[in-house]
Amino acid sequence: MPPYQPFAGQPQPQLPVPQHQQQPPQLPQPQFPAQPQRPQYAAEDEPPAYSPGPQPPYPPAQQQPYGYNQAPGQSGQYQAPSSAPGFFQPPQQPPMAPGAGYTNQGQAYGVGPGLATPLGFQASQELSSDRLVRKAEPVAKTGWRRTVRSVSGGVIKPRPGKAEAQRLEMLERVRSPLNGCYRIAVISLKGGVGKTTTTTALGATLAWNRGDRVIAVDANPDAGTLGRRVRRETGATIRDMLQALPSIRSYVDMRRFTSQAPSRLEILANDVDPAVSTTFNDEDYRRIIEALQNQYSIILTDSGTGLLYSAMRGVLTTADQLIVVSTPSVDGGNSASTTLDWLIAHGFEDLVRRSITVISAVRPSSKEIDLSQLVAHFAARCRAVVSIPYDSHLATGAEVDLEYLKPATADAFLELAAHVADGFTSPRNSRAH
Repeated sequence: MPPYQPFAGQPQPQLPVPQHQQQPPQLPQPQFPAQPQRPQYAAEDEPPAYSPGPQPPYPPAQQQPYGYNQAPGQSGQYQAPSSAPGFFQPPQQPPMAPGAGYTNQGQAYGVGPGLATPLGFQASQELSSDRLVRKAEPVAKTGWRRTVRSVSGGVIKPRPGKAEAQRLEMLERVRSPLNGCYRIAVISLKGGVGKTTTTTALGATLAWNRGDRVIAVDANPDAGTLGRRVRRETGATIRDMLQALPSIRSYVDMRRFTSQAPSRLEILANDVDPAVSTTFNDEDYRRIIEALQNQYSIILTDSGTGLLYSAMRGVLTTADQLIVVSTPSVDGGNSASTTLDWLIAHGFEDLVRRSITVISAVRPSSKEIDLSQLVAHFAARCRAVVSIPYDSHLATGAEVDLEYLKPATADAFLELAAHVADGFTSPRNSRAH
């Protein structure tokens, strides 16, 4: 049978097209800016030859292609041409001068030559706690002023008295920052003047109020008694540490040879046998100090009564501060002044000029001694003079505990520590070796 042929002029039935076969609507194409065209040269023309003459560092801005600007000093910074529509144009900043950082209304904040200010530096300076936080008024914490504040329930807040204000000022000086290790030598030609007691109490005051590592070393060749001023935690001595120096690598290793007081002061004791302690010479002392200064911030040396024994040379040449101890007596004052004369005669003038004299009352003071004359004599020769009053707790010769000191004695050692801390910021002048 022939295939079906529709009649001429007969309308054809229109069947619906399935939805999945329908063509999507045509969306208008986005219009992009015309791309720059490379120049076209005629067949008979040749590109212009390269000229080695002076050229600008980079093409004009309107001729730069999209990408990274490789101009000197701006490598790696994106820069869009000004003719490109739709691109954000950041404000043009002048080149930064060496040593300048971010600017604010023309004020530059720099942190060093060629270095920009780190992020947040400006805010940390302008929004510091000193500017934003209101400081509370100081209130009395001792004496009758504290009693008034306590009875009134805090309604009445008396300000600190003169003595308490001075104590706070000295405490601030004691806590002065210290970069590196500071070495203090405590010396005296005369025995029994409180040299070991001064070393222990001063070291305890520094350790308790500062919090960093402080150690006192017994360098007395006559079987010093520094190790008896704290509760012994080990029987090791300075000789044992000297022999173990090649194996000491850390503070934990060194701590096995020291004893620590409640104030956190550490003691490196000496041998009680004079036959052994006298063999400790200048070279041994220098090796010990070289090892200790890597682990401790402050080193106090309790030296012997002589000035000619071998280790004394190392004590003086490595010291940053000298403390000469005297008693409020005629022979004590003369011995201390003679010590200063000997040091000047042997080339330690600068060390004497920066020294501190301690007048220690190891027994109740006699009223016949004019203490003001003694203080005036040493004030003319040294940087400072501190008088330590008699204290029964120190007179026992036992372990030194700051809690058992009389207030006047504690204040005197705090004053001594403040004078010592004043030397932390002074430059270390050259000394004779």
